[in-house]
Amino acid sequence: MMKRLAGIGGVTLALCAAAPADSAWALDLSIKTGKSAALPLEIAGLLTLVALAPALLIMLTSFTRIVIVLSLLRQALGLQQTPPNMVITGLALFLTMLVMAPTWQKIRQGAIDPYLAGKLSVDQAAERAEAPLRRFMLKQTRVEDVEMARTLLVRDNIKLPDGDPGALPFYALVPAFVSSELTSAFRVGFLIYLPFLVIDLLTSAVLMALGMFMLPPTIVSIPLKLMVFVLASGWPLLLGSLGRSFR
Repeated sequence: MMKRLAGIGGVTLALCAAAPADSAWALDLSIKTGKSAALPLEIAGLLTLVALAPALLIMLTSFTRIVIVLSLLRQALGLQQTPPNMVITGLALFLTMLVMAPTWQKIRQGAIDPYLAGKLSVDQAAERAEAPLRRFMLKQTRVEDVEMARTLLVRDNIKLPDGDPGALPFYALVPAFVSSELTSAFRVGFLIYLPFLVIDLLTSAVLMALGMFMLPPTIVSIPLKLMVFVLASGWPLLLGSLGRSFR
């Protein structure tokens, strides 16, 4: 069941990503998706997955790492609401689409197009759609997180082949992937914080040496951090590095 859900989730994400680019993919389910998709339960399941698309986007793609790094950057700069949450979320969303485009393209070619042509059943399309998504997630998941999930499965008396991460059930792969993404995001955030922390310390030391105890250090440090970040071409450097980290 989880394997089929994962595959259909990949199909749903790919449909959501590709639908705006192709008007022929309108919601004409009874005509374009073959006989199996016309069943009421199938349509209800598809609509449910579309409703869960935001959760699938967060848990099964690169969105988590990107949005956390951008949020940590804002905190490191000392800015509370700049850039706004909507800008950070939108930027993370479009960068996620750029990173996930090859995976979604494979899902579309291998599962969605044959399914819409009536050549595959729902189960077959879900199985084909799961494979590219699983490969992407396994590539980004650290060995420690895979072993964590494997250990939890062993405690539940679920036997898996040793040394084969591909045999990990999808419901166990998802928490391992998310854990790995959180770890990677915090590592990048730590590296981002370091230079700005140095600027904060130097600013505080200089103000104390000058006897300006009543002047908040943030009033001086924030413009300095913004200047350093802009002069270093911080935005293209950070976004480019985030995108390349998934290759």
